[in-house]
Amino acid sequence: QPQTSSSWRRAFTPVRHCRTMSEGKVAKKKKSGVENINSRLALVMKSGKALLGYKSTMKSLRQGKAKLVLIGSNCPPLRKSEIEYYAMLAKTSVHHYSGNNIALGTACGKLFRCSVLTVTDPGDSDIVRSVPDAA
Repeated sequence: QPQTSSSWRRAFTPVRHCRTMSEGKVAKKKKSGVENINSRLALVMKSGKALLGYKSTMKSLRQGKAKLVLIGSNCPPLRKSEIEYYAMLAKTSVHHYSGNNIALGTACGKLFRCSVLTVTDPGDSDIVRSVPDAA
């Protein structure tokens, strides 16, 4: 092959000497709080019981079955304040999820949006004890 400039070769040659995730320092640090909540939420969806949506959340709050309510960041203010009021009456903790409704739905393992989520049975997860501390 004909010789080309070294800058072109450097730009298009795959890098073989970069560190892997196990060696550290190259992998960027993730947001530990969000990842922590997402992993606990995944465990709730697998081993416990959770209700998605506004209507089922209000029903569980009225019945006193809700243990924890997660509200997405782009939930409408009137709806958010209504949920907070019902949760205060039911003595249920509320966590304002840092992501929007798309991120909350994805964290649940669903392919649709979810602005409000209620944990009724945490299962093997300790999300009810740990999430109010993170808020």
